[in-house]
This record gives sequence, C-alpha cells and structure tokens, in this order.
Amino acid sequence: MNLQQVKQGMVGEWVSLAPEIRPSASKNPDGSLKPFYLRREFKYLEGDVFELTIVNSADPYGAAPLARIFLRGHMLWRGAHPIADGAQKVDFVADEAYEVMAMHPGFADLLNKAAAQGYDRWEVNKPQSIFGKSFVPFGLSAGKNFMEHDLVYLNRDLLFWGARNIDGRGFDKEENRPTNLQIPLVRK
Repeated sequence: MNLQQVKQGMVGEWVSLAPEIRPSASKNPDGSLKPFYLRREFKYLEGDVFELTIVNSADPYGAAPLARIFLRGHMLWRGAHPIADGAQKVDFVADEAYEVMAMHPGFADLLNKAAAQGYDRWEVNKPQSIFGKSFVPFGLSAGKNFMEHDLVYLNRDLLFWGARNIDGRGFDKEENRPTNLQIPLVRK
C-alpha cells in the first residue's frame, strides 16, 4: 500500500481487540517494569486528524478502570517504515486536546497529590484538560504539545501501531521510534 491508500484505509473508528499490556516507565521495588493495562479507541478523520481514547486499568482484564485519557490532534507522516511493506512512520501530535479523567477514587487521590497545582480538585468521572499545561504524572511541560514518534501498518481490517520498547522508553525521540508491531486495533 502507498501512503494515500493507507490514509484512505484508516478513515473510521478502531478499537482494541482485548485489554492490552505494555511496559510502563514506572518500576517495581525489584527494578522490573510495572505493567500498564489499557484499551484504546481511535478515530482517524479527514485532514490527518486523530482522536484517541485510552482507558487504563489496574488489572489485565480491564475490570478495574483507573483513568480515561483523551487526545486529539494531527498525524504527521514521515515516510516508509521498514517493519512491513506499506508500514509508515507517523508522529502523533496532540495539538488540539488532551484530557484526563480519574475513574477510581485512589487515582483521583493520587492526582490530587501529584497534579494539584493549576488544576481543580480531581474527582472521579470529572475530566480535566491538561492541554498545554505541566502535568507531572505524565512528564508533560507547559507550552509543549505531547508528541510520539510511532508507526502505523494497515493489513486487511487490522490497524497496527508500534510496540512499546521493552525497557519502558517512550516514543519521545526519533531514535526511540518503535521497531516492532503492537497488538492491532480492529474496526468498530
């Protein structure tokens, strides 16, 4: 597939097949990485606009949701990726919206300690915009849009992104762009 075919094929809504697991940047006392459980809902819209909703859970089955994260922005296409024929390097830039909503009282309490300054009191099921602000729990700096150097690969009705680096590194630099595929999303 060429770039135009990939873009046309991606238009629409996509969801996780099942709860997913990724390595987080946080570590356990023994130095091993803590798991990060999530479900994704993704929309690709005309004009290279995307919307991504992530629900983070405390358990591998997604039965105990902790937080909902919503991002909206633009995809910047950077050329072919060597992982598979038709794969594309893409940068996701949250340049329109970034919201966080606590879904569990314990997570709201954590946010009230770690991200109180510049925010209303964190409450369960009350989203707050973190767009353009400092947000220590996610390592965000004021005035800088969140961006990830990622990849996309479309095969039949499966949409793959890059698998997280096993050492917990984010996709914050070109040299950290993924080299493997994550579990795919399916059409909604």
